[in-house]
Amino acid sequence: MQASPLPDWARSLGMPPHSGRFREFPEAFRVEEQMAFTPEGEGEHLWLHCEKRNLSTAQLIRHLSHQLAVAPRDIGVSGLKDHTALTRQWVSVALTGRATPVDLPELVEMDGVRLLSFGRHPRKLRRGVHRANRFALYVTGEAVTQGSLEARWQELVAHGVPNYFGPQRFGHQGSNLVRARALMARGWKKKQDRDGFLLSSARSFLFNQVLSERVRQESWASGLEGDVFNLEGSASQFAGEALDDELRTRLASLDIHPTGPMWGRGDGGVSGEALALECHVAEQDAVLARGIEDSGAAAMRRPLRLCLQSPALERDGEGLWLDFSLARGGFATAVLRELFQHPAL
Repeated sequence: MQASPLPDWARSLGMPPHSGRFREFPEAFRVEEQMAFTPEGEGEHLWLHCEKRNLSTAQLIRHLSHQLAVAPRDIGVSGLKDHTALTRQWVSVALTGRATPVDLPELVEMDGVRLLSFGRHPRKLRRGVHRANRFALYVTGEAVTQGSLEARWQELVAHGVPNYFGPQRFGHQGSNLVRARALMARGWKKKQDRDGFLLSSARSFLFNQVLSERVRQESWASGLEGDVFNLEGSASQFAGEALDDELRTRLASLDIHPTGPMWGRGDGGVSGEALALECHVAEQDAVLARGIEDSGAAAMRRPLRLCLQSPALERDGEGLWLDFSLARGGFATAVLRELFQHPAL
C-alpha cells in the first residue's frame, strides 16, 4: 500500500493510548447541517431538505439534476457532506418559470435519499452559508472499554480542539495534495483546477502545518505576540500586537481564538512572533507557498481552535455516542483523532 504524503500532525493531548472504531455503518456517523434561516416561501429556487445515506453530495446533485431536468450548475449546496454516513442538508434547485412539481417526493426520493421538507426561495443556496454542523457519532473499541476516551473528551470540552482540516480535504491517501504540488510547481491554472480543489488542498496543508507547529510549541490556544484573533461564534477578527492579561483571560475562557493562515498574497494582518513562525513553516514548503501566491489567492485567516458546541456523551451498549456541533468548516475527524488511534485519523 502506498504511504500517505500527509504528516501525523501534532495532537494537543498527545498520542491517545488506545485505539477505537468509528463509522462502522452509515447510521453511526450522522451529520445535520444547521442553517440560520429557512426558505421564504416564494421565489425562483426550490430548496429541498434532504436526508442521504451512503451517498456523496456530488451524487445527490447528479440525481436531482436528472430527476428535475436542470443543469448541475443550477443546483446549490452550502457544504459537502460525507459519503459513508447518514446526513441531512439543504439543496437549492433553480426552477425559473416552473412550478414546484406535484410529484416532487416521487421525483426526489430513491434508495438512500429522503425528502424531509421543501420551500421556494428567491436565491440560490451558496457555499458556506450554514452556521454549523451537528454530529452524532457512535464509537467503539479499546478506547471506550478502557475508559481513556471519556477523560480525553472532557479535556476537549473544557479547552477546545485543534482546528485541523480533515484527511478528506486532501483526497484518498493524500492524492489531491500530490497533484497540487505538481500543479503549483508548473504554475496554477484555473483550467487545470476548475473547482479549485487542488488550490484548496494546498492552502489547507500549509494551515495544518502551521497549526501543528503551534500545537508542538503549546501556543495554539494561548496565543503569540502579533496574532490575529477570532471572536468565538462569529467571523469577526482583530489584531492583537501585545499579548496582555485581558487577551490571555479571553483566550482561557474560549471567548477568542488565535488564527492561522489560509496562505495567499498579503499577511492577513499578522505580525511579530506569529508572522515569523508562519513564514518559517512556509519556507519549508516554498514551492507550494509561492504557487499559492502566484495563483492570486488572497491571504485569509482561520481559527486555530474549535469549540465543541452543546457537547454530550452517552453510553450505548459496547460503545459511546458523541454528540456535538462544530462551526462551519470544522471537521469531526479533528475531534476523533484526539480521542483514539485509528488508521484513517
